[in-house]
Amino acid sequence: MKNYILEYYEKIQDGSITAGKWIKLWYSNIIKGLQEQAFFYDEKKAARAINYIERFCHHVKGRSDLLKLELWQKAFISVIFGIIDKNGLRQFHEVLLFVSRKQGKTILAAGIAKYMAYCDDEYGAEIYFIAPKLDQADICYSAVKKMVEQVPALSSITKSRKNDLYIAQSNSLFKKIAFNEKKADGFNPHLTVADEIESWNGRKGLKQYEVMKSGMGARKQPMLLSLSTAGYENDGPYDELMKRATRLLLGNDNSKKETHLAPFIYMIDDESKWNDINELAKAMPNLGVSVSVDYILDEIVIAEQSLSKRAEFKTKYCNIKQNNSQAWLESRYIEACFRQQKHLVEFKNCYCVGGIDLSQTTDLTACCIVIEKDGELNVFVQFFMPKEKLEIAIARDNIPYDVYVQQGVLKLSGENYVDYHDCERWFYDLINKFKIYPLKVGYDRFSAQYLVQNMKAAGFHMDDCYQGENMTPVLKEAEGLIQDGSFNFGKNNLMKICLANSGVKMNSETNRIRLIKLGPNERIDGTAALIDALAVRQKFYAEIGRQLKNAG
Repeated sequence: MKNYILEYYEKIQDGSITAGKWIKLWYSNIIKGLQEQAFFYDEKKAARAINYIERFCHHVKGRSDLLKLELWQKAFISVIFGIIDKNGLRQFHEVLLFVSRKQGKTILAAGIAKYMAYCDDEYGAEIYFIAPKLDQADICYSAVKKMVEQVPALSSITKSRKNDLYIAQSNSLFKKIAFNEKKADGFNPHLTVADEIESWNGRKGLKQYEVMKSGMGARKQPMLLSLSTAGYENDGPYDELMKRATRLLLGNDNSKKETHLAPFIYMIDDESKWNDINELAKAMPNLGVSVSVDYILDEIVIAEQSLSKRAEFKTKYCNIKQNNSQAWLESRYIEACFRQQKHLVEFKNCYCVGGIDLSQTTDLTACCIVIEKDGELNVFVQFFMPKEKLEIAIARDNIPYDVYVQQGVLKLSGENYVDYHDCERWFYDLINKFKIYPLKVGYDRFSAQYLVQNMKAAGFHMDDCYQGENMTPVLKEAEGLIQDGSFNFGKNNLMKICLANSGVKMNSETNRIRLIKLGPNERIDGTAALIDALAVRQKFYAEIGRQLKNAG
């Protein structure tokens, strides 16, 4: 039996198959997990699913012959059905297939649904096809229905009822459903096919996704299969899944929560090459099979003549969302920037730039300086938190803030509110105690004005730094510096958490990005302070760059 996972991985590695960075990272994670025995591979289980789909699942539009899976599809099936845990059960319960238009994702999902109903040894299997509207949910459901009708042995044991397809001998069913906010329970899915999840509206979509996910709890090895091409809906399950998936792929899942998530994200890497057929292959693994090269070349010609058509092309064929949220930094690059701990006393008579990110008085606050010395950017970040909020924050964020207090990287300030005078004093101490001189200090415009005024009165050169898409050049520079290992953050693990929690939201129309946090309770205050410091460094470098090198 062939190992299609390994074959696909090796062809990606040797360049015979073109793949984007997310797919490269995902299959590297799979191979690494198998080598480390985080999970295991059962070739028989993978082959059983592949063989069933190729022997009993037919095309239903334009042709009626049996499906013939491509290598990328065989690798996909092998991962979701062949990777198992130590108990022999499927490892992955949440599966994402984000791929461009016309790549055969619906017909593939129909084959998976059919296999899980008839051959997965699950009595009472409930297979749901869900979308915001019933006609969207019906697309994959109808494909399954046609597939069943094309196999007499299956159609004879399957009854088409008013609202579902029912298999009496296994008490199993296929059912299409649309969103229903009033029905928040009662589902017990063995498989849910969440179709075009990018179109799922924000709050309603997130709620429905969680309803279907929580309903799987009673099953031994359920699956929630999310299918989508990029689109235009913001702050829905697509955005949340992209943030979770890219964080996992970049190695920033510090709590190791995502052991059951399998993200297959096919999208281009370089948006400036949106009309390059070789770059487009990264978003179109079925290029030349389910969609012809000539068809795509014709679509490119149309898109090149119209900005609106170009935007649509990028969304549907490059699989680039217009406002796409994703994780930012790879963990290996972050780790490489946390090296030998240095101390402020080592930088006497040095110049630096500073940054301040203030909380809404009741939360984490960060002050930061960046000191360049001998070609290395040494970063010192001091965090502050109200004393009465410490235990609450530990429980809420699952972060050992008490340990960081002991280490000195976090100071307790005020009772229920951060006393911003402590932030001022930290900067005053840099000058008075350590003879370190901040030439410019960037602050977010939501900072307490009295702090800004006090520091200006004390002689600091303060500069307002709005954290929006205007920070794109700064974020790009910061990313490059981190990848090059130019920073040294010492042993400040709270800062490491902030960097790992940081994401970016990309505006495909402007090709600009802004800093975001990857979850509602994620802390990125240290990152924001660092970006403020780098913003003033970049803005005033022609004026102060020579002094900042501290070469004298």
